[in-house]
Amino acid sequence: MAAGAAAVLLPGAADAADRGLSIASALRLHDHESHTRLVLELSEEVDFGLFRLADPDRLVVDLPELDWAVGNDAPGGAGLVRSVRFGLFQTGNARIVVDLVGPANIKNAFVLPATGGTPFRLVVDLEPMDRAQFMAVVGPQNRSGKFGVPATMRAAAAQLPSVKSPPPDAKPLKDPNRKKIVAIDPGHGGVDPGAIGGGGIYEKIITLAAARQLKARLEGTGRYKVILTRDRDVSLGLSERRDIARAAEADIFVSLHADSMANKAVRGLSVYTLSEKASDKEAEDLAEQENGADNIIGIDLSRESQEVRHILVDLAQRESMNLATKLATRLINELEREIKLVRNSHRFARFAVLKSPDVPSVLIEMGYLSNRDDETALRKDAYRARLMSAVVRGLDAHFSPSQSASRL
Repeated sequence: MAAGAAAVLLPGAADAADRGLSIASALRLHDHESHTRLVLELSEEVDFGLFRLADPDRLVVDLPELDWAVGNDAPGGAGLVRSVRFGLFQTGNARIVVDLVGPANIKNAFVLPATGGTPFRLVVDLEPMDRAQFMAVVGPQNRSGKFGVPATMRAAAAQLPSVKSPPPDAKPLKDPNRKKIVAIDPGHGGVDPGAIGGGGIYEKIITLAAARQLKARLEGTGRYKVILTRDRDVSLGLSERRDIARAAEADIFVSLHADSMANKAVRGLSVYTLSEKASDKEAEDLAEQENGADNIIGIDLSRESQEVRHILVDLAQRESMNLATKLATRLINELEREIKLVRNSHRFARFAVLKSPDVPSVLIEMGYLSNRDDETALRKDAYRARLMSAVVRGLDAHFSPSQSASRL
């Protein structure tokens, strides 16, 4: 599979609560180029054991018996992982078998605590390994206890936040019945006009008008609390826009733009999310920026090592990217019913406003002011109203109970 994230949602079983089993709700694979990460979401803390086998090369993860939750996506591979198999190995013992592309070293293995709306997560990082070294450590003897953590892993796990309970400074769980908080970002503003249409209209004027319309429609449903990053013609830095959304504990960040192109024939709308390839570097940078903060997944990162900060921020950002991708799909489904979209309407880029590590973020290019038809349409209140009504329907679909239940 190409570099990126492969989602493996696990098939259903009987009611876990009645049988006293932990629930495994999702299994994800991420190719980070330097290493491959496996993440298993769990309803509670569990013990685990790891060992490797050769001919063919495999990683085996032993766990207590689990209830595998219902999922829709087929298993896939990523990076060092060719494929994944999972299920009940024997009574009381669940097993995940990871078929490897080649020899792999276990770089990290630990369980992260549940914080906010994020469940417990078993994280295993794999990196390439020399064949001779791999053959020296293969076999079930490379573990301790029934579901014990190998000695080489215990030191790494000890650096991470306690999994027994959320840290004392963790954010409280959000009320699932509360109004969803949407941060709307009208692009450009103040001394930055953005694109300028052939008829002289500034992008900053169009984006603010559209943002006000979207705010009114969202609030009119009674289901949303809306924050505008700017409600007047003022300059804002890109990081300021993200900070406003995060300070408001926004569930979603929507940035509105109307760009221009040298080719004036190009027209139509597109939706951008953060490029998957940008994630590793962005996570590293964000981990450094958040050295003294406590607003990444509710944990004070100043207490953690550089490696742990990087891992925590990366996991948070990739979860946000997954949710943003789902939102983009729902927005496009609604928007294409109303207006013209460009080809390949879901696009990926490293826009700075999309780099929030813990707020799923999308950027909507409403059209191109360099195109006469798009500029004429975007000047009209009625056209923008149709567009924003479609955005509201997309957000409604994203936050519907059935969609929330199928999160990665």
